Amino acid sequence: MRKYSVPFLVMGLVTFVTNASYAQGSFQTLKEKFIEGGWFFMSFVLVALILGLAFCLERIITLNLASANTDRLLAQIDDNLRSGNIQGAMEVCKSTQGPTASVLHEGLKRAHEGPEAVEKAIVSYGAVQMGLLERGLVWISLFISIAPMLGFMGTVIGMIGAFDKIEAEGEIRATSVAGGIKVALLTTVFGLITAIILQIFYNYIVAKIDGIVTKMEESSIALVDLLVANGNFKK
Repeated sequence: MRKYSVPFLVMGLVTFVTNASYAQGSFQTLKEKFIEGGWFFMSFVLVALILGLAFCLERIITLNLASANTDRLLAQIDDNLRSGNIQGAMEVCKSTQGPTASVLHEGLKRAHEGPEAVEKAIVSYGAVQMGLLERGLVWISLFISIAPMLGFMGTVIGMIGAFDKIEAEGEIRATSVAGGIKVALLTTVFGLITAIILQIFYNYIVAKIDGIVTKMEESSIALVDLLVANGNFKK
């Protein structure tokens, strides 16, 4: 077994070095092309990328902090409800981070009013938490849309400049317009790259939000079941 491990280790090391070198070379090429694209429209695309990544990073950090172990939370709530200690269950929710704990806390506050009141409180406060989870997504969506638009605008303006040069010279020479056309097309390329990067983060964030909302809904249903099973509703 050991005699086969060495060749595989060497192959893995060679693959890693090759991929690292390729990635470094690709990054260097992108940097050079970005500089060649001209500072005016490229600066707008760069700003869209930086701001979009800032919003994505903020959402990712916030959503990861908002994720809670719902099974553990419900188990602690169940322990308190078995002894009729609704206040203790509420304290457990208060000490737990995340929208799920906040929604369950609002439901427990209405436990003395019956199951209908609990469900209504959960639905109402759940909508509020949903809005908080989706905060900032509209800006990420804006930068995803605006980055390729800025790139296309740079391309159109660059092509207009190339045709103006052809008109001024009175003839079509590839060497006179190729540079302008290349600069124009580079703005589109980097606009699309920006949109692709932000779209990947956007989809991850949306999937993360869907997961949190699903856990929140499941926990809310489980809370009502626990209140009924333990006889915590006041008659």
